[in-house]
Amino acid sequence: MKTPRLVMAAILTAAFGFSANAQNWGCTDEERESILEDVSVYQSSMKYFKESKDARYLEEAYPHWKVVVEKCPRQSKNLYINGDKIINGLLAKTTDEAKKEEYINALMTMHDKRIEAYPNDKAEILAKKAKDIDVLKKEAGLKESFETYTEAIQLGGEKLDAFYIYQYFMVTVKYVRAGFAEPTLVVDNYDIASDLLEKEVQECYKDTVNPDTVRANQIRESIGNVEAVFSPYATCDQLVEIYKEKFAANPDNVDLLKKITNIMMKKGCTEDQLFFDATEKLYTLEPSPVTAMRMGQMSISKKKYSDAVKYLNDAVKGLSEKKDIYKVYILLGHANSGMGSMGAARAAFNDAARTDPSKGEPYLCIAQLYMKFHSVASGDGINGRSAYWAAADMAAKAKNVDSTPDVVAAANRIIGSCAAAYPKKADAFMVDLIDGHSFTVPGLGVVTTVRTR
Repeated sequence: MKTPRLVMAAILTAAFGFSANAQNWGCTDEERESILEDVSVYQSSMKYFKESKDARYLEEAYPHWKVVVEKCPRQSKNLYINGDKIINGLLAKTTDEAKKEEYINALMTMHDKRIEAYPNDKAEILAKKAKDIDVLKKEAGLKESFETYTEAIQLGGEKLDAFYIYQYFMVTVKYVRAGFAEPTLVVDNYDIASDLLEKEVQECYKDTVNPDTVRANQIRESIGNVEAVFSPYATCDQLVEIYKEKFAANPDNVDLLKKITNIMMKKGCTEDQLFFDATEKLYTLEPSPVTAMRMGQMSISKKKYSDAVKYLNDAVKGLSEKKDIYKVYILLGHANSGMGSMGAARAAFNDAARTDPSKGEPYLCIAQLYMKFHSVASGDGINGRSAYWAAADMAAKAKNVDSTPDVVAAANRIIGSCAAAYPKKADAFMVDLIDGHSFTVPGLGVVTTVRTR
């Protein structure tokens, strides 16, 4: 005859639908059998908590959940999802400092157990752990949180949710403000965080037929948040102050030169002498498609547009990173525009739009191009004002594909400027142009809609 314990084990085994030899819970058969009652109580308690939201069920679940985690850490991934709910629920309820410390330690142990049980998820689990350290330990856990976030980013930053990348940057800023590191760390980690977030946006557009625009916009919110936090460190004067002495002390350090030129390009600080000096030095030490791109940027800043076109055409042939190819096309557009070649500039901006369909910038650039070269449409009978219709169309397209606040604001400014330049209704009527009618803009060859003021 079976003992009551074995009978209970058999019933629970049938209830949970597993074979002791068929499912690996990360423990021995004996350990697996010994926790069946704990699994039953903890899961039942979680079921009742979900239905009632009564925290007493979390208290009931907690000791049994701990047994399961300790003995069979691969019982289920839900073990850790529920563990997070249990511990954070208990933390929210208690005012006892000793209990709080117990629960926090239990949460940290849970994260470590989860990493051991599911090592392929280590980066994500480390990021969760870093977030919990930051939230629960506050200033006392700042160093630990920063180091844990850094490990997560280094291990698999490209796989992390945008929320954790933003939090990594936030903790970096707090870490520097607390005196643990120099301000250069904020700049370096901004570079890392912004690159990772941009790559996540691009991933949303891999499916060109059904892009995940909702997620893309959510990630763009994180990008905007990172930019806002970084802004106090991001003026050109501050960047020059941070890097000028470092450059003077070590002008042949290729890694340093890459950092200087990359961040100054990102923040539009390309007219400062430090950018010129660092770019030329980098190109001399390590000529490559990327350094050619930076030489092109520098040449534009110096208004040496033909030199810029040469460097940028050389660069685009050897680049592989999508973000770099996109950047080169944007720069080529500006260089050709500076040379007075509207057609080549528009082609380059269109190439940029094809390279990264998530960006509104290329369409803003084309809109500005049409405004700048509106005289090419002078055959319209209204002094080239039809070019402003085409420009407004491009600005509208920019904010339709890219909801980033800066893009939307720039698009609205352009649309407003264009509207002020539309022909008067009477002037348009004199050449048979009527509001709402279709019109092909001469010199541009684009179809637009007649609009008057």
